[in-house]
Amino acid sequence: EKGMFVDTVVEDKALHKPAFLIGLSVTVLAFFFAFNFTNTIFGEFLSPVIGDPKESGSFGRLAVSFVLTILFVGNLLLISFARLKIQILIVWIELFFLFLAFAYSFDLEISYIFKNDFICSTESAREKLCIPSKIGLMISKGLFTTIYISAVSIAIATAIAIVGAIAKLSNNGFAYAIASFYTSLFRGLPLLLQIYLIYMGLPQLGFMIDAIPSGIAALSLCYGAYMTEIFRAGIQSIPKGQWEASRALGFKFGLILRKIILPQSIPIIVPPTGNQFIAMLKDSSLVSVLGIWEIMFLAKKLGAKDYNHLEMLLTAAMIYWVLTIILEMIQARIERKYQQKT
Repeated sequence: EKGMFVDTVVEDKALHKPAFLIGLSVTVLAFFFAFNFTNTIFGEFLSPVIGDPKESGSFGRLAVSFVLTILFVGNLLLISFARLKIQILIVWIELFFLFLAFAYSFDLEISYIFKNDFICSTESAREKLCIPSKIGLMISKGLFTTIYISAVSIAIATAIAIVGAIAKLSNNGFAYAIASFYTSLFRGLPLLLQIYLIYMGLPQLGFMIDAIPSGIAALSLCYGAYMTEIFRAGIQSIPKGQWEASRALGFKFGLILRKIILPQSIPIIVPPTGNQFIAMLKDSSLVSVLGIWEIMFLAKKLGAKDYNHLEMLLTAAMIYWVLTIILEMIQARIERKYQQKT
C-alpha cells in the first residue's frame, strides 16, 4: 500500500499459524480471567448458563473469559483474511464502537448536551450572546476561540523557530547564547507555569496584558522553542557542501536560505511541525485557567451548572478528536505534495 513499507517476502500470516493462535488464545484467556468481566454486560448475557453473575464464582469467571476469548481471537482471525484497507476500516469501526460503549457505561444524559435552554452571557455592556444549546455554544464560541488561538500561536511560533534555528546555526556567540538560553528555558518549564508567569508576571513590570494575548504568547514561546530544534535539524540535514558551493558563487546568506536550503529542508520539517500544531491545539485547553472561552473552559463551566461534567467533557473530547483528524488529513496532504516534488 502507498505510504507503507511492504514486506516482499511472502509467508503465512502469524494468525494463520496454529502455534501462534493457541499461544494468543491462552494469553487472552488469562487476561480476561485476571480482570474478571463477570459483573459486566457479558456476565448478564451469559446468566442463563452461569446463573447469577455475582454468585457464579470461578466457573462464571472462566465461562465469560472463554467466550470473550473466542470472540476476540475469532474476530482477529476473520479480519486477517481481508485486504489491508478493509482490515484498517473494520478495526477503526470496532474500536470506535468500543469507545462509545465505554462512554455509554457512564450512564450519560445525552439529551443534556442538546438541551434547548437558552444560555445568555453578557460579554460587554453592548454585546449579549445567546445560544440555544450547550453544544451550540461550544462550537460557535469555544471552537472558534480554540482555532484562533492555535492558528495565531503556530504562526508566531514558526517565525520564532526560523530565527532561533538560524541563530543556533550561526558562529555569532551572542546570537547562539540567546537562542540556546531561550530553548533551554522554555522547553524546561511546564506550559501551564509559563501561562501563569506571563499573565501574572508581566503586570508586575507594568505591562498589562489580557487573557487571550497571554495565552497566545505562552503557546508561541513554548512551541517556538521546540520548533527551533526542528528547524535547526531540518536545515542541518542539507549537505554542508551546498552552503559552501552557494557561497563560492557569491550568493548572499538570505538568498541561500530562501532559495536553496529551506525548500529542501521543508519535507523534513513539515511532519514534526504538523505534530507540534496538533499538540498545540490540545494544549490550548490550558489557557482555560485564564477564563478564556475556549472548548475546555466551556465544557467545565456548562457541565458544572447541573453537575453533568462527563457529558460536556466527552463532548469536548469529540470536538478535539474531530479537529485532530482534520489536521492529520491536511498534514498528510502537505507531506504528499512535498514528496512528489522531491
